[in-house]
This record gives sequence, C-alpha cells and structure tokens, in this order.
Amino acid sequence: KSKKETQRIISDWAEENIDNLPKTVISGDKTIKSTNYELQKTFEYFVKKNLIPFYPEDRSIGRVRESIYRFFENEFKMKYEEVQNEIIKIALSDKNVQHFVNVIDLSKEEYKNEVIKRQSEIEYQKDWNIPESISYTSDYVEQKGKKSILQPFYTDGKWKPENAFIEYLNKSEKIEWWFKNGDRDATFFAVPYNDSGDKPFYVDFIVKFKNGQIGLFDTKSGMTLKIAGPKIDGLSEYINNENKKGNKLFGGIVTNTDSKDFKGRWVYFDKQSKELKNDDFSNWATLEM
Repeated sequence: KSKKETQRIISDWAEENIDNLPKTVISGDKTIKSTNYELQKTFEYFVKKNLIPFYPEDRSIGRVRESIYRFFENEFKMKYEEVQNEIIKIALSDKNVQHFVNVIDLSKEEYKNEVIKRQSEIEYQKDWNIPESISYTSDYVEQKGKKSILQPFYTDGKWKPENAFIEYLNKSEKIEWWFKNGDRDATFFAVPYNDSGDKPFYVDFIVKFKNGQIGLFDTKSGMTLKIAGPKIDGLSEYINNENKKGNKLFGGIVTNTDSKDFKGRWVYFDKQSKELKNDDFSNWATLEM
C-alpha cells in the first residue's frame, strides 16, 4: 500500500525561499577561522538546528545545504565544488547568518501551514504497484544495478549507506529484484506512522526474495532515535498487520555494523523502538543474503 498525500517536504520550501533570497543582502564576510572539517560540521549543525522540529535527517539537511550552495553559485558565480569553505564562511558570518535563519524559519512556517491544510486530504491507496517508469533530474546518473527491477537504474549517489546496501543486494543469490523507493506522493510506497498525526514513512528499499518474501528496509543514516522511533513502530505495525492477512513481509531499519567502510554484518531491526539502543546490535537480526 502507498499512502497518498499532496504535501511537499520541508526542504522544498527551504530551497524555494533560499533561491529567492535577495543578492543585495549578502556581504562578503569570510572572517570565520576553522579547519575544513570543523566548517563542514558547523554548517551541518547550523542547518540541522534550524530545521528542528521538522525532520532534521541527512536527506533534509543535505538538500538545504545544497540550496545554499546553489544560491551562491547562481547569484555570485561561486561554484561550491571550488570554494565551498568560502561559501560556508560567508553564510555563517555575523553579517549574513540571520538572513539564512530567516528563510529557513519562513520555510518551516509554510510547511507547518501546509501540513495542517492537507491533513484531511491524506488517504490510503490500495493495491500499490511499482511504477513502470520514473523521471529523474539531471543530478541523477546511471549506475549498475543488475537486480534493480527498473532498468536502467539511476541514482544521485549521495548516500553511502544506500550505495553500500545496493552493492550487497546485487551480489545476493536469494533475491529476484530490488526497488529503490522515492520519498513523496503516491508514486512511491509508504507505510503510515503516527507522530502527532498520521504521516507517511517512505522506506528506502523494497526487496523481492526468491522464496516469496518481501523485504521493506530503510537504511539507518542520520536518524536520531527520537526521530526514528515512530517510523520504526509504524513499519513494524504495518508488517505485522499485513502478515496476519497471509502476506510474507519482513524488514525494518537496516544498517552495517561497520558504519565507516560497510564491511561488517548487514543487520536489521524489526522490534519496537523502545528496544533500540545506540551502537548496540545485540537484538538486531542478521540480514542473510
């Protein structure tokens, strides 16, 4: 099943508002002194802090960061691949930082109003199927995905856990195909979860096994337990309810015990979120492929 909703995600508004930020309000202040690593972490923390309480996960943080980079490229011809640190210094300087706080805050207000407006319009779509085709932006490139149900397979390649999991799936002799899910509207698959109201949880992967089982997996990346908890419980409840109807589903949050190089065990968590502990995989199940 897919849960249909017409609302966009928080980073959509942030992208639009950052794009519309007047060029004239930004001054070329580069006085911040930090190492490259410290700058990146400071910038990430700035975006995350200002997105709270709306989904401060890696995806949203990344999209907002990219919007700021793109603003500087479009308005000042500063390509972030070449002068990324200078952009961060200018954006976070005392003279400029409030402008970016303002547009992100405005985005949160617009998003909140849209959520309230659309709550009554959310509805279930029965008999969801994998789409026959998907349109991609120019940011996506073709990648080898021999067991992807959609061919050719395109990806933006941004998320290392997802890329590593795809490699693991492609090597498996136990699966027929996998589908890399999207994260919006009824085109893609979502399960309901409750976090101050019903919301859709778009799992990252749908996997069809040769024994007839369907796996629903979401790569654990950048999720705090507080954020992941309701989604974990929603997915667990959905799987349990569907299996009572005779379906053969399993899955949960999936990760590798080696979060740096992904050379450890692939494991998944299929219990309630209250049993989840940071950096403790003792009650996770090994995902045998």
